[in-house]
Amino acid sequence: MVGVQTVDEDPLALERQVCFALSIASRSVVAIYRPLLEPMGLTHPQYLVMLALWQRAPLSLKELAKLLVLDPGTLSPLVKRLEAIGYLTRGRDAGDERLLAVSLTEKGAALREQALKIPPAVVARLGMEIDELQRLHESLTRVITAADPS
Repeated sequence: MVGVQTVDEDPLALERQVCFALSIASRSVVAIYRPLLEPMGLTHPQYLVMLALWQRAPLSLKELAKLLVLDPGTLSPLVKRLEAIGYLTRGRDAGDERLLAVSLTEKGAALREQALKIPPAVVARLGMEIDELQRLHESLTRVITAADPS
C-alpha cells in the first residue's frame, strides 16, 4: 500500500492542481455572466465576439479568430448565429476579396450601451477589488503566454 500523503505533500493532490483551479474558476465566472447576457440574447462565447467587434470592427474572420484565440471552424458558427439575430454582417473585404469581413450592424453597435452594465455587475458579484482583479488578469495573461506552444 502506498503511504498516505497530506495534500501539502502530494504533488498529485487535486486541490494543488493549477488546471483544476483554472477550470473551476472559469466555469464559475462564466456562470456569473450567463444571467447578465441572457437579456441581450448572447452566450458567453458570442459576448467575446461582440467585445472584439465593439473594440475593432470591422475585422476579417481571420483577425477575429486570432484575437479570440479560436480556430475559424469554432468561430464561424458563432458569427453565423450573431448574424442571424441581426448583430453583425459578413461580407467580402473591400480591400481583399479573399477575406471575409465581419462588421457590426446598428443593432449590434447599439447593444454596446447595454453591455456597459456587465463589467460592474461581474465585479460586484465577485466581491473583489478592481486592483485584485487586475493582478489576477495579469497573472492569467502570463499563464496564457507561458502555455502558448508557438
